[in-house]
Amino acid sequence: MKIRYLVIAVIILSVTSVFVGVSDVSPLDLFSLTEDQKKILFVSRIPRLLSILIAGMSMSICGLIMQQLSKNKFVSPSTAGTLDSARLGILVSMMVFTSASPLEKMLVSFAFALLGTLIFMKILEKVKFKDAIFIPLIGLMFGNIISSVSTFFAYQNDLIQNMSSWMQGDFSMIMSGNYELMFVSIPILLLAAFYANKFTIAGMGEDFSKNLGLNYRQVVNLGLIIVALITASVVLSVGMIPFLGLIIPNIVTIYQGDHLKKSLLHTALLGAIFVLMCDIIGRIIIYPYEIPISLTVGVIGSGIFIYLLLRRKKYGL
Repeated sequence: MKIRYLVIAVIILSVTSVFVGVSDVSPLDLFSLTEDQKKILFVSRIPRLLSILIAGMSMSICGLIMQQLSKNKFVSPSTAGTLDSARLGILVSMMVFTSASPLEKMLVSFAFALLGTLIFMKILEKVKFKDAIFIPLIGLMFGNIISSVSTFFAYQNDLIQNMSSWMQGDFSMIMSGNYELMFVSIPILLLAAFYANKFTIAGMGEDFSKNLGLNYRQVVNLGLIIVALITASVVLSVGMIPFLGLIIPNIVTIYQGDHLKKSLLHTALLGAIFVLMCDIIGRIIIYPYEIPISLTVGVIGSGIFIYLLLRRKKYGL
């Protein structure tokens, strides 16, 4: 699939996203916007679009990096405990630092996401039976343990309703002034692109990497820091979006191959397309009400995930 087709799809879906909603704003209105229409566009619709693009691109690339470093196509932030650890970090910041700013919450969430991911990677090193399906199952169990700890402390401190807002990804509450933290992901993604070749080499194994003069441990740690930082910013701003980092890199691998640098732009664009499509579907399927993005991505993503599993079994991948 050529890049230009993906870019065209992103543009078409982005324009559609801006003009889909309960409040009636059409492309023709752009030439004579009322004050209310200006507020709708610049306070709600455009910030929502930007957050969708950033979340779709960044979480898909997080999945690509984790799959490369773990040498497993079914590892992602949602199957390695990263998302659950980030949510636990947000809960801790609310309990310990009651007046913490969004940036401070993100830093605490980042620390927990990084710690959780490092623990998962250490578990991965100890596991002898490295089956492609067995490893993410361990990650899911690990994530459920962290989630249970989060739920326990949330009940203890009457924060269960606050925590539930980070269980469901939802773009409906995105407005100007409460999503800008996601822009942290943009320079981090550029850093990921700069280190793409090194991530590819690291994915070939520690011994191979060292023979080529690569500092394997440093590159792996940098990749995990990138994943944890992006995950923390997205979870804090939007909530948890399942399957995204799992299915998009696998779809790209089917037609583009395993080289991370060559797949990076395809993964980012396809991730943005997928989230845009799911968001538009969620806004029109029970119009004028809205389905959270985590539900639409979860339903469609689970279907794609089952297909990938069956495809792997069929071709012995």
